[in-house]
Amino acid sequence: MEWSLRELRFFVTAAEAGSFTDAAAQLYVSQAAVSRTIAGLEKTVGDRLLRRVPRGCELTITGQQVLPHARRVLSEAERFTEFLTSRHGVLRLGYAWAALGRHTARLQREWAQRHDAIELQLVRHNSPTAGLAEGRCDVAIVRRPVDEKRFDSLVVGLERRLVAFASDDPQWSRRRRLSMAEIADRTVIIDPRVGTTSSQLWSGAEHSPRFIESTDVDSWLDAIAAGRGVGTTAEATAHHHPRPGVTYRPIKDGPRIPVTLAWWHDHHPNGLGDLVDAITQLYAGA
Repeated sequence: MEWSLRELRFFVTAAEAGSFTDAAAQLYVSQAAVSRTIAGLEKTVGDRLLRRVPRGCELTITGQQVLPHARRVLSEAERFTEFLTSRHGVLRLGYAWAALGRHTARLQREWAQRHDAIELQLVRHNSPTAGLAEGRCDVAIVRRPVDEKRFDSLVVGLERRLVAFASDDPQWSRRRRLSMAEIADRTVIIDPRVGTTSSQLWSGAEHSPRFIESTDVDSWLDAIAAGRGVGTTAEATAHHHPRPGVTYRPIKDGPRIPVTLAWWHDHHPNGLGDLVDAITQLYAGA
């Protein structure tokens, strides 16, 4: 069973105009072309969609059923066309938990000032590739390794690792810095899909923490604020997600977290080189 967008467009236009003649005028074709095209759609459907009446045409019962679906398909097709037309003028930058922390706003402002032809859009998507594998973005900010067989990547900066804990924690509330060993004595809340914390951080230590899992940054913060555990995260999280009841402090011996940009091997979006340079400079000047 095959149908075309042309057939749907002719059918919807005729149905809304109530006349083959008026539809032909709107579509800039002949009345015969309208009749012939709609007849082709009716053959595919297996039933009449429009019946001729003295003043034009009207929907059959089948036509009434088909019309809303045809409208939705045409609407989706129009949105897809708009996407294809505008995609070269938009650079979508994906992230899962935090974008670039305190550098995010500056990047957006400076990009808008320097790039009239390419709009930078930030897209949050909670997946290991921050929406890259899902087609949600053109370039992704990631803080964990990506599949080198599918993606190109480049480290653009390093961030301190912080510990997040409940602000009323009786032991830590007045501490300015903490250690990995101290964190190992606590329950640590992790997001195993996109987070940067795992048991490997304590692989050479005497013991490792007990872990419980969260599903995203919001549930992670809620659990920490409630005192269910603590967490370790990149410095950007503290800037991107300040939360009442949650305190962030540096980990004095915590390994730095690489900030990486990733993109598909076979797709180098417009503006990629400028984006890499801009973010690298922001981290270099930190």
